[in-house]
Amino acid sequence: SRRHKLYREELNLTSPVAPLPLRPEASWLQFHLGISRDGLYPRSSPTVNRLLRDMQEFTTISADYSQDEKALLGACDCSQIVKPSGVHLKLVLRFQDFGKAMFKPMRQKREEETPEDFFYFVDFQRHNAEIAAFHLDRILDFRRVPPTAGRLINVTKEILEVTKNEILQSVFFVSPASNVCFFAKCPYMCKTEYAVCGNPHLLEGSLSAFLPSLNLAPRLSIPNPWIRSYSFDGKEEWEVNPLYCNTVREIYPYSNGNRLLNIVDMAIFDFLIGNMDRHHYEMFTKFGDDGFLLHLDNARGFGRHSHDETSILAPLSQCCIIKRTTLLRLQLLAEPEYRLSDVMRESLLQDRLAPVLTEPHLLALDRRLQLILKAVRKCIDTYGEAKVVANDTTQPEAPAPDRVKLTT
Repeated sequence: SRRHKLYREELNLTSPVAPLPLRPEASWLQFHLGISRDGLYPRSSPTVNRLLRDMQEFTTISADYSQDEKALLGACDCSQIVKPSGVHLKLVLRFQDFGKAMFKPMRQKREEETPEDFFYFVDFQRHNAEIAAFHLDRILDFRRVPPTAGRLINVTKEILEVTKNEILQSVFFVSPASNVCFFAKCPYMCKTEYAVCGNPHLLEGSLSAFLPSLNLAPRLSIPNPWIRSYSFDGKEEWEVNPLYCNTVREIYPYSNGNRLLNIVDMAIFDFLIGNMDRHHYEMFTKFGDDGFLLHLDNARGFGRHSHDETSILAPLSQCCIIKRTTLLRLQLLAEPEYRLSDVMRESLLQDRLAPVLTEPHLLALDRRLQLILKAVRKCIDTYGEAKVVANDTTQPEAPAPDRVKLTT
């Protein structure tokens, strides 16, 4: 800390300029005001594109470690599942107009696959997976992943020189290759070999827009009924009991309403990206028990393009239900003229870090989509379309009282 203080004094580094007063047209505020019971943003939302651009261009005015977002309002004790370590690192970056985004740095090159012997709960967290997950979620018309953009960050100017956290300041160092590096704050495994490094200062990362504060828009964190075992040799009931869904259907709120259908949507999304780490899901309390599920923390997706983990589809294959709107969208993306890999490729070209995914990962999306449709056809052959395909209807835009209310 003393060395860092002297360093700042020698360079005559002053505190960044205070943020401007809140502007009603600020992209972060408009994004928050656009949240409705239908999703995080409307289908045709100019605000989202503006927000993505602002996250890529605005000057960083402060940086800090993130709090444990999993234990929302004390509703979830995830200490046995999510253990802080030097391997995983995320920072909160603040911008003008009260903008705030979660920064996850690059840890794995795009062409690298997760080793076969890695357990899902010790897998790398990939910045490009967060970016690709947002684009896929938007293509599927779920709109449940916060806007996420890629950016090259100057770790010296945009993190070290603007942070006021002395612990974060103290974990910066210069590597033998003259690159500026830093590592995570954690109770164990905080070692320089787990650091992330710039080249020499620039580092790729993903920026995910923050949701409204919990004081303004409370959320709940709820255990996933199809949670996996987070031990090296354990099994959960759903992994050994093919009739497990019958038990889930007897429990409120899965016994009626849209909750179980939303779980199936989430499983389809996770299967497409290869994410096995969905131990909890979050919801806005404002929209009640039938509100949409937030698809947060997708950095463990897109790890292995050569393997399709069909167990992720357990909610679909065991419950044999799916929304009609979801099925129609999947069938459309299986058509040659609207092939999912082609639509994703075109969408990802809009990001500053393109190409975000390698070609094998894009082609894996088409292969997994066929497996999903095959599972649906098997269910229909067994139970009939009337019992499998739920005739959900697109609800109109929520009236003003049903939107998230924010005050300045």
